[in-house]
This record gives sequence, structure tokens and C-alpha cells, in this order.
Amino acid sequence: METKNNSGAIFKNDKKTAETHPDYKGKVNVNGKDMEVALWLKESKSGMKYFSASFSEPYIKPVLSAPAVPFALEDDDLPF
Repeated sequence: METKNNSGAIFKNDKKTAETHPDYKGKVNVNGKDMEVALWLKESKSGMKYFSASFSEPYIKPVLSAPAVPFALEDDDLPF
């Protein structure tokens, strides 16, 4: 889903399995930069409900590379 500048969408987190997981999450675009947003529904000591929010850069899955070879053998270095 493409997000227009200075807009976004937030959905109920149906994969929440722990209290530390956000109640709602989504994607927003602020001044041309894509961000992820997480919201927790909280309640103050006086009983007023509010959202606590967190913004982060989108998660990018790391690309696994081939293991590095510690040295290279030349054909002349082979004993046979």
C-alpha cells in the first residue's frame, strides 16, 4: 500500500500476544519519509484514556551474504 505524503493508516494489531506489543500499528508518511507507528491504549491515574505512540523507520530484513573466505589459494601453491 502506497502512503500519500503526510498521511497514513493505522490498524488494530490482531497479532498481539504480549502486553508489550502495540494495540494498533500502521504506516505513515511524514514530509516524504515513510515511518512505522505503534500505539498503545493507556489509562491515566484519573481514568482518562489516551494513546501512547512510538515511531520508527520501516524494518528491512537483513540480506545474508556468503561467508568470507579467509584466504585464496593460487594454483602454484597446491602441493600436487
